[in-house]
Amino acid sequence: MAHPRAGTPALPEDLIDVPAVRRAYYDLAPDPADPDQRVVFGTSGHRGSSVNRAFNENHVLAMTQAIVDYRNGAGITGPVFIGFDTHLLSIPAWRTALEVLVANGVAVMTAADDQFTPTPAVSRAILKYNAEHAGVASDGIVVTPSHNPPADGGYKYNPPSGGPADGSITSVIAARANEYLAAGLDGVRRVPFDQARVSALVTDYSFVDEYVAALEQVVDMAAIKNAGFTIGADPLGGASVAYWGAIKEHYGLDGLTVVNPDVDPAFGFMTLDTDGKIRMDCSSPKAMASLIAARDRFAIATGNDADADRHGIVTADAGLMNPNHYLAVAIDYLFTHRGGWLASTAVGKTVVSSSLIDRVVAGLGRDLIEVPVGFKFFVDGLLHGSLGFGGEESAGASFLTFDGQPWSTDKDGILLDLLASEILAVTGKTPSQRYAELAETYGTSAYARNDAPANREQKAALAALSADQVQATELAGEPITAILTAAPGNGAAIGGLKVTTENAWFAARPSGTEDVYKIYAESFLGPEHLARVLAAAQELVDSVLAD
Repeated sequence: MAHPRAGTPALPEDLIDVPAVRRAYYDLAPDPADPDQRVVFGTSGHRGSSVNRAFNENHVLAMTQAIVDYRNGAGITGPVFIGFDTHLLSIPAWRTALEVLVANGVAVMTAADDQFTPTPAVSRAILKYNAEHAGVASDGIVVTPSHNPPADGGYKYNPPSGGPADGSITSVIAARANEYLAAGLDGVRRVPFDQARVSALVTDYSFVDEYVAALEQVVDMAAIKNAGFTIGADPLGGASVAYWGAIKEHYGLDGLTVVNPDVDPAFGFMTLDTDGKIRMDCSSPKAMASLIAARDRFAIATGNDADADRHGIVTADAGLMNPNHYLAVAIDYLFTHRGGWLASTAVGKTVVSSSLIDRVVAGLGRDLIEVPVGFKFFVDGLLHGSLGFGGEESAGASFLTFDGQPWSTDKDGILLDLLASEILAVTGKTPSQRYAELAETYGTSAYARNDAPANREQKAALAALSADQVQATELAGEPITAILTAAPGNGAAIGGLKVTTENAWFAARPSGTEDVYKIYAESFLGPEHLARVLAAAQELVDSVLAD
C-alpha cells in the first residue's frame, strides 16, 4: 500500500539532519561482531547509513585498503579512476578513499575541481585507458548508493573490465575489509587529505569532456539536433547535472533544458517515493511526479538517479514509461538501426525483466541471454561484443557503439535517455508510441513489483528458496512450465525463485541493496490474472518467512 503522501513534495520533517549524518560518518565506529555493521557487497556494492553504523569512515578505510591488497595480488598496476555522486556521505567517503590510495602509492584519476562523476563516466574512462595502454590495467571506485535515500552512503568497485565486480572479487574484498575492521584498522595506511589531494600520484581527469565528446560514437546526436524538438533532462539532484549542460553546449541542442539544476544533500526538492521516503528512483512514478507533471513542456523528458546509472523516460502521450516497456522498445530499435553490429550479437536481460523482451528478441531473430539480477552478469558480453544490449527491469542498461565496440560495461542512464530522443528523431514516434505498436504485435502484459521490509535472516531465507518449496503444479489456473533457481542464460543462482507458465511468471528474491524483499510478477492475461499470480507468490513468501 502506498504511503498517503507518496508523490507529494517533501516537507521539512522528511529531510535528514545533514550535520548529524555527516558527524556520524566520522564519529561512529561499526562493531565488527555485528553482521549488520560489517562490510557486505550486495547487488551493487556496499551500502548503508552512517547513523546505523553501516557506512562510516572505518568501512571506507577498510574497503579501500582491501582493494589495494586485491590490486596488488591481481597485478593491477594502472591508475584507479574514482568518482562520487551528490549524496551527503559521498564526498567524505571519496576523501577517505583518496587518503588510503595515495598512502599506498596508487596512482589516482579524479575529476578536476572535485566535480561529481556519474558511474558510466567512470566505466568509460576505465575502458578507454585500458584500450590505449596495452599491458597496464586500470580499475575504478564509485562512491555512491545510487538511488538510495539521502542518509545512505555507497561504495562500488569496478575492476579492469570496467563494470561492477562479480562475486569472486567482491567476496575477497569484503572478507579482507572485515579483517581490517576486526583488527582495529591495523595495517590500513592513510595520509591527510590535504596532502593526498596535491600528491603527484593524483591526476585531474576530464571525465565530463571525454564522455560528452564521445557520445556521437553511440547515439545519433546529429539526428537529435536536426530534429530540433524540446528535451527536458532532470538529474534529480544527481551527478549528471553538469553533464546535461555540457551535452547541450557541445552538440548545440538548443531545445534541451536541465529541468532541475539544484544539488542539495537532503534532496529536499524531491517528491516522496511510494513508501514515503525520499529516493532518487527515476523509474518510480511517485519519485518522478514533478517531471511527469511537466511532461507537456517537452517532446521527450528524462530523469536519472544520483549516479546516473538509471534512466527514466517521460512522454507527453503516456507519462513515465514502465522500464520494461522502454527496454523492449530500445532493443527493437537498436537491433534494427545498428548496421555495424554482428549478426551473432545477442540481447541480455535479467530473470525479472518482462517476457515482452523475450518475444521482441525472438521476433528479431536474435539470441536471448537471461541472467540473475545484477549488471555484473552483462559485463563480459558487453566488453567482448557478444551482447549488443544488456538491461535490467530496474531501469539500468547499456549497449555497444555504432561499430560494435563497448561503450560502458556499467549501467548508463544518460545514454538510455538520449536514445529515447534518437528514437523520436529517427522514427517520428515517441518510445511510448512505439511500445503501443510492439504490444499490438506481441501482446500486452500486466507487470508488478511489490516490496516489503525484510531483515537479514529473512533475506537469507528467501535467497535460499528451492524448487521443492513449490508443491503446486498450477499457477493462477495455468500449468507450471518451469521452476527456476538458476538463470537459464548462464546457470548462475538467482538468489531466489522464479516460477513460469505459458502466459505468466513470478519471482521472489531479497534486495541486494536495501532491507526489503521483492516479488515480481507478470501476466499476459490481464490485471486480474496478475493479481492471482501475485497472491500465489505472496503465499509462498509468507510460508518461508513464517518458518
